[in-house]
Amino acid sequence: MSENAESRLNVLGLELPTASGPAAKYANYVIVGGLMYVSGKGPFGNPKGKLGAEFTTEQGYQYAREAGIQVLAVLREALGSLDKVKRVVKVQGFVNATADFDEHHKVLNGFSDLMMEVFADQGLHARSVFGAVSVRDNLPIIVDSIFQVEDGQQ
Repeated sequence: MSENAESRLNVLGLELPTASGPAAKYANYVIVGGLMYVSGKGPFGNPKGKLGAEFTTEQGYQYAREAGIQVLAVLREALGSLDKVKRVVKVQGFVNATADFDEHHKVLNGFSDLMMEVFADQGLHARSVFGAVSVRDNLPIIVDSIFQVEDGQQ
């Protein structure tokens, strides 16, 4: 596979959308001390519903992957290139799920797998996943993330 994130993205055949903006009064991202904190992102098209009711684990995996594409779009817009990402540091997933749903980790793998595909070894990250009674706009998943970026990024 290619040597950098931008070329890996091309090999994967992924075209990034325009970065979505914040859903309320907060920053889309903040960079401090070489770390870029990306606010929570959800899947394309604002699907509504819960894992374990309206959606399957497999659908949730795809939604988490789509949230990852949204995050990549924010990174590229902010940094100019995904190649300025040194490492994926931390990922947190909030899965809108029924009380008996227990495959949150499999859902968030959609995001994690994408980070590994794009950033290779630097895509391996720490993570947490939580089941939520509700999330913004009744989305099936929201993912927030932290990245180490090249020094000098504002």
